[in-house]
Amino acid sequence: MSEDPRQKVAVIGAGSWGTALSISLASEGHTVCLWVRRPEPAEAISRTRHNPSYLPDAIIPDAVNVTADIEDAVTGADFWVFATPSHALREAAEHLARHVHPDLIVVSVAKGIENGTLFTSTQVLADVLTDLTPGQIGVLYGPSHAEEVAAGVPTAVVAASEKPEIAQAIQDLFMTSRLRVYVNSDVIGVEISGSVKNVMAIAAGISEGVGYGDNAKAALITRGIAEIRRLGMAVGANPTTFSGLAGIGDLVVTCMSKHSRNRYLGEQIGRGKTLDQVLSEMQMVAEGVRTTQSVRELARRHGIEMPITEAVYEILFEGKRPVEAVDELMNRAAKDEEWLPYVVED
Repeated sequence: MSEDPRQKVAVIGAGSWGTALSISLASEGHTVCLWVRRPEPAEAISRTRHNPSYLPDAIIPDAVNVTADIEDAVTGADFWVFATPSHALREAAEHLARHVHPDLIVVSVAKGIENGTLFTSTQVLADVLTDLTPGQIGVLYGPSHAEEVAAGVPTAVVAASEKPEIAQAIQDLFMTSRLRVYVNSDVIGVEISGSVKNVMAIAAGISEGVGYGDNAKAALITRGIAEIRRLGMAVGANPTTFSGLAGIGDLVVTCMSKHSRNRYLGEQIGRGKTLDQVLSEMQMVAEGVRTTQSVRELARRHGIEMPITEAVYEILFEGKRPVEAVDELMNRAAKDEEWLPYVVED
């Protein structure tokens, strides 16, 4: 990277989050190139400075270059920001592997766990971009709906990397007067939190759609973070991460917000629609659908009990009625809360 605080940034993916981050980065004077998958939308976005399919109310600054040529997008860039849906991350990275350079920093903002491999986003990128060290790959996660970031609503997120200086560089890149960035070295904990919360948001939406109230939502959020923490610790995460922005922060906003695609999907299913019906009506990707499959498999691989995840899986993929799934959750054997171990004094 150059010593100039202004960087050249390639944003790979022009969904709502990629668009919002492009707007935010350009507002700080960075040179931004936004890659759009198809030429027709790329031309329209470049000409109108709007992305009506994903972020219709936002104005994209003229400083954001828009292109459908993925290789052109990354030419000379100091940072690559992968903002594709998580299931498209590997393919996008494969197109760019030969363009890696020694000073590159790669940032994933894609939240999900890959089906089959059960890799998090940084693990997918490390698997494809083999000329990079793991420390050159980081994430930016946290409670951050694109609509609000694009509008300049105060937001706090977390940048994570194995190397403190890389996390710091990501923090410096994204920090603005309205987007506050903290740093964290627990990459796997941040990624597990940011991915599994989408499963819990589907559960919260189902609960809302069925007609349950605030008590049920509070229970889902609280027991949801317990499931996230349980799985995260099984794969080596720091337990304190789950009390932070990527953990409870992102879980609360995704379970409660009108902007949440995963919550919306769950709500429609709770009202009686099938998964296929809801997906056919949605333009944006609900990451929690595929992630539910991966999380369930990952939990079983590690012998971790995740009853909410299991219930969401059965509703989405096995046709179980939401009310029946809730009844089964409520009538499981009585347990200790097991949030923290008891301390027995001598």
